[in-house]
Amino acid sequence: MNNILSVLENYTLDNADDIAKTIAKDFRKRRIEKNQTREQVAEKSGVAVANIVRFEQKGLISLKNLIGIAMALEYTSEVKSIFAEPKYSTMEELTQIRKNTGKTRAHKQQK
Repeated sequence: MNNILSVLENYTLDNADDIAKTIAKDFRKRRIEKNQTREQVAEKSGVAVANIVRFEQKGLISLKNLIGIAMALEYTSEVKSIFAEPKYSTMEELTQIRKNTGKTRAHKQQK
């Protein structure tokens, strides 16, 4: 039953608050697995302990602080690659991505 619930949970994360809380929960798990206290992560990352506590409890953190704590736990490549690959769900989107590769600006789409 727990496996079914965890699979379903992955498909219901459709708002920013839920995603933030899930990332925070996963961070806490990884921190504990590495036997790191919040204070140790704070020292390694330069992020205040209070910010780490707020992140773990509420999912609230600045991007810069998230990068800092990710680096402290050696998740640098995972953070760096978050937008590394283009994503598409239709062939039309893929065509548009290929057409825009190399551009430096986006333009308003005409209807």
